[in-house]
Amino acid sequence: MLEELKQKVFEANLQLVKYNLVVLTWGNVSAIDRESGLFVIKPSGVPYDTITAEDMVVMDLNGNKVEGELNPSSDTPTHLELYRQFKDIGGIVHTHSSWACSWAQSGRDIPAYGTTHADYTNGAVPCARGLTQSEVEGEYELNTGKVIVEEFDKRGISPAECPAVLIHRHGPFTWGKDAFKAVENALILEEVAKMAYRTEAISGFADNSNIGIEPYLLDKHYQRKHGANAYYGQR
Repeated sequence: MLEELKQKVFEANLQLVKYNLVVLTWGNVSAIDRESGLFVIKPSGVPYDTITAEDMVVMDLNGNKVEGELNPSSDTPTHLELYRQFKDIGGIVHTHSSWACSWAQSGRDIPAYGTTHADYTNGAVPCARGLTQSEVEGEYELNTGKVIVEEFDKRGISPAECPAVLIHRHGPFTWGKDAFKAVENALILEEVAKMAYRTEAISGFADNSNIGIEPYLLDKHYQRKHGANAYYGQR
């Protein structure tokens, strides 16, 4: 069942290791087949150097395991909620990459300080609130997804324009049209998180610090790559 999608999700999970976005068994990638309403996700707690495409777990959007010998990732309910609410996404990544996690643990959005960030998203990467005690003690992973959706709704952010979020005291989630794009977005997120930290650190030594990006420059870089009349790359 969904053998081609299993292979893609397997390969995307290995990319997390290749790009140094995970250690040990941390992190997971999933992808959805919208036609069947089923998604494929990494199994829980299995080392990356031993997993196979056959180990990938098939789930439905009600949280039922449809196929697989192993337990799905413990973060599966978060993926499930994002697939249900963000109808246009096709793949999701969760990591505990160190630079993005540092911003998440600080409870801060990642500000847009330059055009590298603007090529990625049209504004700051939001840090959603931490979960309450009752949310943690209840359906923790499902509530994590609900908090992400709540944050995007509250701020009026489109998940198509910002393919990433931080959860306060937790870490990042990214998404994209498929599993590979979600991994790419996780890699870019880690880089812009690193750049933002360094920008703030360096500016702290300047008498006349001038960090930040003008709205018109931010919008230009985002639109030329992602807008209706985008002209970046080969089209």
